[in-house]
Amino acid sequence: MKILVTGGLGFIGSHTVVELVNAGYEPVIVDDLSNSDPKILDQIARIIGYKPVFHKLDLSNENSVKELAAKEADIDGVIHFAASKAVGESVQQPLKYYRNNFYSLINLLEVYSGKPLNFVFSSSCTVYGQPEILPVTETAPIQPAQSPYGNTKQIAEEILQDLITSGSNYKVIALRYFNPVGAHETALIGELPIGVPQNLVPFITQTAIGKRPKITVFGNDYNTPDGSCVRDYIHVVDLAKAHVAALKLLEKDNFNGYDVFNIGTGKGNTVLEVIHTFERATGVKVNYEIGPRREGDVEQVWGDVTKSTNKLGWKAELGIDTMMSSAWEWEKYISQNPL
Repeated sequence: MKILVTGGLGFIGSHTVVELVNAGYEPVIVDDLSNSDPKILDQIARIIGYKPVFHKLDLSNENSVKELAAKEADIDGVIHFAASKAVGESVQQPLKYYRNNFYSLINLLEVYSGKPLNFVFSSSCTVYGQPEILPVTETAPIQPAQSPYGNTKQIAEEILQDLITSGSNYKVIALRYFNPVGAHETALIGELPIGVPQNLVPFITQTAIGKRPKITVFGNDYNTPDGSCVRDYIHVVDLAKAHVAALKLLEKDNFNGYDVFNIGTGKGNTVLEVIHTFERATGVKVNYEIGPRREGDVEQVWGDVTKSTNKLGWKAELGIDTMMSSAWEWEKYISQNPL
């Protein structure tokens, strides 16, 4: 089965391409390279033994998407990662996020409309805002978004639900995942931020290797065990495998319509715990300082993953130490072998 993977050269996308091949699928990659590197295609090829089909295009451009659909008319499914995704940047550049994240989704849905299609949407735990009850379940009320990025994920889910309600031939699963970290066991692919990292772990690894002078922990006065924010961190390979599990569920005859799943480990770690775990797992000290809270940050969130375990047949297997050590191996690799 041929699966279109948008944003397939990004952090999560590249790992998912590898897991799709491992599961017997044929991935077709689409990426505009705005937040990824074309050399990742070669890195993927080193892992899987061949170079997947790749189309460089901007999904927010309607004509480009029509050309893509003409070339790739025989796809069986879509995994849609392509989106702008930094909380902090979205607060400062909201129009960029609304334009990119909505146009790309709508163009993709329209161009394949009328075709029975299995569609896996890359959603986020940000749709929960600051949950009233933790761990948060899929039935928890959606809170007001705390950032334009979070709002795009909330509204995108509503778009997909409305599409299914309208009688579309699509079958859709939205995966609300928590904080992906780590890297592939080969250290050939991993998180590759362009410019200053927006996420915690690459900032830790870049600081540890000397690319950054120090890391700032945004706030130590939250109502958490050590005052820093709590997140549910999940190994990117576990996350990639969840997308394969979602496709398998969509392929079943008894799946109809739309469903949503939390994808995480089911437990939270504070920012400071992650830093100290990195130090323990690698033996490398990290220079950090405490700074003020960051606008748009949620105090704490982690997910109940019971539904994913029972209905999706998926469960995270890799722990926080492996997340940190694999991220460090990747950081060392790209420092010695610049892409």
